Amino acid sequence: MENLEIVITAREKDLGGFSVRRVLPYEHCMIGPFIFFDHMGPAAFAAGHGIDVRPHPHINLATVTYLFEGKIRHQDSLGSDQLIEPGAINWMVAGHGIVHSERTPEDLHREGSKLNGIQCWIALPDEYEEMPPSFTHHPKETLPEFVIDEVKLKLLLGKAFSRTSPVKIYSDMFYVYADFPRNTELTFPTGDNECAAYVVSGKVRINDQEIDHCAMAVAKTKKPLYIEAIEDSKVMLLGGKSVGQRYIYWNFVSSSQEKIEQAKVEWANGPGKAGSRFPLISGDAQEFIPLPNEDSSTLSPKGTIM
Repeated sequence: MENLEIVITAREKDLGGFSVRRVLPYEHCMIGPFIFFDHMGPAAFAAGHGIDVRPHPHINLATVTYLFEGKIRHQDSLGSDQLIEPGAINWMVAGHGIVHSERTPEDLHREGSKLNGIQCWIALPDEYEEMPPSFTHHPKETLPEFVIDEVKLKLLLGKAFSRTSPVKIYSDMFYVYADFPRNTELTFPTGDNECAAYVVSGKVRINDQEIDHCAMAVAKTKKPLYIEAIEDSKVMLLGGKSVGQRYIYWNFVSSSQEKIEQAKVEWANGPGKAGSRFPLISGDAQEFIPLPNEDSSTLSPKGTIM
């Protein structure tokens, strides 16, 4: 461990035939602005099954889901209705407040499907926390893809390797997908950034320590990551500058506990109240995920993946 700050092993949650491996939140660890990191699947759904995440709220953060396999239908209170597909980026900025749902598309629900991907929450800097919500879709062909020393790389968010993603972000950060053939190597200079590498599949050696799949290696401050592929491996590189302390309760993230308390009050009876920051979703307004009871809530988000 002397060459790494910490290694986080994902905690597996069986959600009725659907496996979620939660890495962040972990204690009070954030990686730059990344405060939540879930590995969804790999999962295989029989006909008549899938994910069915009812409308739920967010504040003061941005969300991104990157899929390796499968599709998810995203709908939100801005009127967005978009398929999340492998290789693409759907960037949702909650800002002052937004409501969204995530479901298996109807055709895949009928036929059966597979799902494998990563879902992240990214804390917004203080000055952008209360910005108007927004949603943008970036097809896979718009994201920079390149090869360094036989390692295939795709830049999803931010800046890395002298390249810039087209996604409009609000802090100094990076998010990169790396596909390592066996016996290839890559050096990732972290600079002054907080940085981590999550092994989606395979096995790698990071700063002389073996890291198996479904584990995240967190670099020491200002120390680069030296990654060697022991076998064919898929890795997510993530991090950036710290945005400062953040509070997290259920689906709410903020620099202010008071803002979270106010959001809880506004969601107490669900979306659609007159003047609320949480409008109904057109075409998906028949149900919602209720606010958890105080005695059952923890720092770990609930109701985001079901």
